[in-house]
Amino acid sequence: MPTGVHLSDVRGRLFDAAERVLLREGPSALTSRAVTTEADCAKGVLHRHFADFDGFLAALVLDRIARLDAQTRALCDAAGSRTVADNLTEALTTVFESVAVAIVGLVTSRDELRARLRASRPTGVPLLAEATAMIAAYLAAERGLGRVAADADIDVLAPTLIGAAHLLFADRTGTPPDTAAVHRSVVTVLAGAG
Repeated sequence: MPTGVHLSDVRGRLFDAAERVLLREGPSALTSRAVTTEADCAKGVLHRHFADFDGFLAALVLDRIARLDAQTRALCDAAGSRTVADNLTEALTTVFESVAVAIVGLVTSRDELRARLRASRPTGVPLLAEATAMIAAYLAAERGLGRVAADADIDVLAPTLIGAAHLLFADRTGTPPDTAAVHRSVVTVLAGAG
C-alpha cells in the first residue's frame, strides 16, 4: 500500500472502491480493509476522512443518492419524447443496473448505518425512496402533457414501478433482466394510466 503519496479525490476513490467490492462480493464483504485494499491505499486513509466505517458507509449512500438528481432532471426533460414506457424502462434500468440493489442490501443489513441515515431521511428505504420520487416527478410531468391519464394515481404507480423493477434486478449474482422484461413490467404497471 502506498504511504506518503498524495491521493487526489480520496472520498471519490474510496466510494468507487466500496462500490466495486459491494457489486462484486456483496454487503457482507464490505469492510474498511476491503475498501482500502480495493482503493490501493493505506487503511488509515479511510479513517482520516471519516470518523468510523459506518460514517463512511452513510456518506457513500448519500453520495449515490445525490447522483439521482441528474438522472431525475434528465428523465423529466425527456417528458413528451419517445414513449412513457420507453423512458421509464430506460430510467429504471439505469437505476437498478447501478449499485442500487447492492446499496439496499447494505442498508438493510447494517443497523448502525440505517440509524445514521434515518437522521436525514426519516422515512422510506434510502435510494429507493429517491428513485420513487424521481419516477413520480416524471409521471407528473407526463400527466401535465396529457400522456398519462389525469386521474392516474402517481403515488401508487411510482412505488409500484420501483418495486417491480427492484424485484427484476434483485438477484445480483444472476443474469440481469433484458430490456424487454423491464419494458413488459412497465407496460403492465401503466396499463390504464395512459
